[in-house]
Amino acid sequence: MKEVAPHIKIENCRSCGGSNLSLILSLGDSPLADRLLTKEDLSKPELVAPLDLVFCLDCALVQITVSVSPDVLFCNDYPYYSSVSPSLLKHFRDSALSLIDKRSLSTDSLVIEAASNDGYMLKNFVGHGIDVLGIDPAEGPANEARAAGVETRIDFFGTTLARELKQQGKTADVFLANNVLAHVPDLNGFVEGIQELLKPSGVAVLEMPYVLDLVEKLEFDTIYHQHLCYFSVTTLRTLFARHKLHLNDIERTAIHGGSLRLFVEHNHAPTKRLSDLIDLEQSLGLDRVQYYETFGRRVEGLRRRLVELIAEQRREGKRIVGYGAAAKATTLMTYCGIGEDELDYVVDMNAHKHGKFMGGNHLEIFSTERLLDDVPDTLLILAWNFADEIMQQQNRFSEAGGSFLVPIPKPELIPQVK
Repeated sequence: MKEVAPHIKIENCRSCGGSNLSLILSLGDSPLADRLLTKEDLSKPELVAPLDLVFCLDCALVQITVSVSPDVLFCNDYPYYSSVSPSLLKHFRDSALSLIDKRSLSTDSLVIEAASNDGYMLKNFVGHGIDVLGIDPAEGPANEARAAGVETRIDFFGTTLARELKQQGKTADVFLANNVLAHVPDLNGFVEGIQELLKPSGVAVLEMPYVLDLVEKLEFDTIYHQHLCYFSVTTLRTLFARHKLHLNDIERTAIHGGSLRLFVEHNHAPTKRLSDLIDLEQSLGLDRVQYYETFGRRVEGLRRRLVELIAEQRREGKRIVGYGAAAKATTLMTYCGIGEDELDYVVDMNAHKHGKFMGGNHLEIFSTERLLDDVPDTLLILAWNFADEIMQQQNRFSEAGGSFLVPIPKPELIPQVK
């Protein structure tokens, strides 16, 4: 049974307000990613919503056409905990230590993070005696952050909260927002909130997946209802400029299949690598709809190949298990029609997900320890952005003759990891 989730369909661009939106890809009605089900939920109607990707012909922002209620997406037993992944922890620890050094942060400084989750990044500042404030709407991760000594407010960040904090004398030397800007229904309100809270000499550091990597590497499964927008540097610079903030520097990172790290300030001091990346986007055509028009056909080709590889494995009598009950897994398995006929179950390192069920196909989620007793033939790496980490962690599985199937950027069967 399915039930349409409470949502708003947008008719205008989330950034510039323009009405010229062109369809890039339709993934149909999809279950809500990261909304894992309990055994009791299986007998109830499951929430779904349309998942259509469009391009704004006015400002070049790529976005989906519906906004599911944030209370539905993020506040009810939200299962994502950043601290589960060692590589993710290292990535943000390195970023924190670099900021402490380059910005000369001290006990007089304040670091504020929106969508601070379980304190995975802020605890690095706390360890250096630097005051922090985390802001996150999900009670479970926020409480874990508090237990780790990270002051955290359970709330959504936006203009209203920013003004309240500013009135309390809390302004940021560093404002952090990692993998959250794409989740925000009110883009302009979020950025205006940054402008309010950031000290004149402060810096806002934001990370988000890069639409160039999404398209070039066919990362279609990163399209889900939490991800409302898919950013290019061109669209980001325009968004911040609208609120009298300047995108001055940018780094490309490999995390999450390809991301951007932005450095935003009140003053205007753009670097060469920023201008070089904008030039690259213009040469490739990221600001024109033609760049995206073949994306849908290429995604369909990937789907056919992945389905063929799984079918070949099953015809040979091999058992396949999914690895990683990630949000992207919901999109991938729903669009590719992968269910109980293809996979036996799903495993994940996150204990908060164990004993629950995936949206859509209702595959049960177990601890990765199950692989030691019940050794399947193939692991379909649903969390492919951590494929190298996962394959190294599962070296015993590989040594026993197990294979890995990595679906993106190109479906590939890896017989054994040396």
